Amino acid sequence: MNITHASFVTLPVADLDRALRFYTDVLGFETVADRDMPQGRWLQVAPAGAQTAFTLSGPGMGGFEPGSARGIMLVTTDVDTDCARLAQAGVPVQGPDDLPWGRMASFADPDGNGLMLLMEKEGF
Repeated sequence: MNITHASFVTLPVADLDRALRFYTDVLGFETVADRDMPQGRWLQVAPAGAQTAFTLSGPGMGGFEPGSARGIMLVTTDVDTDCARLAQAGVPVQGPDDLPWGRMASFADPDGNGLMLLMEKEGF
């Protein structure tokens, strides 16, 4: 196998514009692609410099139920500050908690897609 990385992860959402505001304004992601395609709007966001983008998939695109994505792990250098910023933006956050592999918290986007923040433990 010669796989080097994932190109994108699909996040099913009910409202593309609302999701775009959350991922760019609240999480600080950049818009990677936003164009009209024959099957609908192709909208991707990603953290600056990331190899993997998040495709925001609206109703009718891909057949996924909005909010059905789970276990999306976002690595951070400061989970406590990020959790405070999320809470300040009105996003409910669980944690952060100390775990053997690092410090971790969880939250959801406006559609209920499950996201986690992980500050990796050095040497784990």
